[in-house]
Amino acid sequence: MFDQIDQWAFTHDQGARAQKLFAAVVLAALDDAIADDKKYGNGEEAIARWARSRDGREVLMCAGIDPNERVVEGMKAFVRKGIRTSVALSREEQERRAEAA
Repeated sequence: MFDQIDQWAFTHDQGARAQKLFAAVVLAALDDAIADDKKYGNGEEAIARWARSRDGREVLMCAGIDPNERVVEGMKAFVRKGIRTSVALSREEQERRAEAA
């Protein structure tokens, strides 16, 4: 009985790790689009094209994100702000935004 529970726990944990890995790929794609936007000025189009592509949709689904048009618009808005994901997810940035609000 305990072997079945251990197997279920291992399988569930492995799925959660895979989902986090794909979420990291999405964050990397956003960072690349921000870099493209600063360098070439086409970051919003690049992230939208990626998110609408077959590979982009597959990565988004594996990351647990529904690949719909609202998500694409949100990703474009994030690129438009030009804040790297590592900075946007940091505690200092969240505290700064809370103070500003």
